[in-house]
Amino acid sequence: MEGKFSSPEETNLLQRIKEFTRSVVEDLAEGRSPKISINRFRNYCMNPESDCFCSSDKPKGQDILTLKREPQTYRIDMLLRVMLIVQQLLQENRHASKRDIYYMHPSAFKAQSVVDRAIGDICILFQCRRYNLNVVSVGNGLVMGWLKFREAGRKFDCLNSLNTAFPVPVLVEEVEDIVSLAEYILVVEKETVFQRLANDMFCKINRCIVITGRGYPDVSTRRFLRLLIEKLQLPVHCLVDCDPYGFEILATYRFGSMQMAYDIESLRAPDMKWLGAFPSDSEIYDVPKQCLLPLTEEDKKRTEALLLRCYLKRELPQWRLELETMLERGVKFEIEALSVHSLSFLSEVYIPSKIRRELNSP
Repeated sequence: MEGKFSSPEETNLLQRIKEFTRSVVEDLAEGRSPKISINRFRNYCMNPESDCFCSSDKPKGQDILTLKREPQTYRIDMLLRVMLIVQQLLQENRHASKRDIYYMHPSAFKAQSVVDRAIGDICILFQCRRYNLNVVSVGNGLVMGWLKFREAGRKFDCLNSLNTAFPVPVLVEEVEDIVSLAEYILVVEKETVFQRLANDMFCKINRCIVITGRGYPDVSTRRFLRLLIEKLQLPVHCLVDCDPYGFEILATYRFGSMQMAYDIESLRAPDMKWLGAFPSDSEIYDVPKQCLLPLTEEDKKRTEALLLRCYLKRELPQWRLELETMLERGVKFEIEALSVHSLSFLSEVYIPSKIRRELNSP
C-alpha cells in the first residue's frame, strides 16, 4: 500500500467487503483461524535524534491478526461487526456517524475507541477513506467570510453575509462550485475567538475565510480546510492559545493525527503558518501578569512529549524553540487575554499586525 486511494465506484468496495467477510466466515466454518494483515502507519515518532521515515506515507509495519491470542480475537470480532454495519450502509446508501455505530452494539464495543479502531482497520484493509464507507463525522466546525459553495445541492453563501457563521459541511467530498474572493484563510482554535471576530465584523474589513473546529478539529473540518487549500491556493494561518493543548491542535491541523495517519494527505494543511499566540507575545503585547497562568504538571509533561515529536526538529525547529520557551517560562495564557487592552484588540491590532508580518517575511 503506497498511500493512494481509489474511489468506491472504481474498486467496487462493497463487493470487496462481501468477499472478505465471506472468506473469514469460510475459514471459521472449516476450523481454520483467519489471518488478517493490517498495515501500521504513523506520522511521527518520539525520537527527534533518529533518522526516521515518518514523513513517508508508506506503512511502518504490520499487525497480523489471528484467533490464537485473546486480544486479537476480540479485535477480529469487532472488525467484523463494524464491517457488517458498513456493508449495510453501503447497500442501503445511508450514512452513519461513528457514534451511531457504537450505539448499535454498546455492550459488545464497550468503548467508542473500539469502533474508531475498527473503522481505521477497514480503511487500511481496503485502501479507502472513511467517507467511502458512508461513515461521516458529526460536524462541529464553523466557517465565515469570502466564500460560497454547494454541498450535495445545498447552497452555502457566506459572501452574502460575511460575518455569519455557517456549519462546515459534513459531506465534504460532495462540495462543489467553490467561489472565493479571499486573500487568506485564518483558522482559530476556539468558538469564542471566532465569535469575537464575527462581532467585530472582521471579515468585512479583511478579505479572508475564518474557520474554527471549536477545539480539537473533527475530520470534516480538517478535510474541508484541505479542500479549500487545494482549490483556492491561499495561505493559511492558525491562531491558538499559548498552551500545550493549543499547540496540539495546531500540530493536528498541520501534521495530522496519529489515529488517522493512514490518510494523512487528505487531512493536513502542510503549509499552515503559526500566527500565535507565542510565549513572547505576552511581553510584546503587554499581557498583565494576572492573565498568565502557571503550567500544571500535566501541562509540563504534555509539552515535554510534544518536544520529542520528530517532525518539529525535522521541519519546524522554530516551533520547537517556542515550546521550549513556554516550558522555561512556566506560564501559559489564552488568546482572549489580549482583550485586556480593548475588546476589539484581537481583531483590530493583534491579528492584522501578525498577518502583515507574515506577508513581509521572506
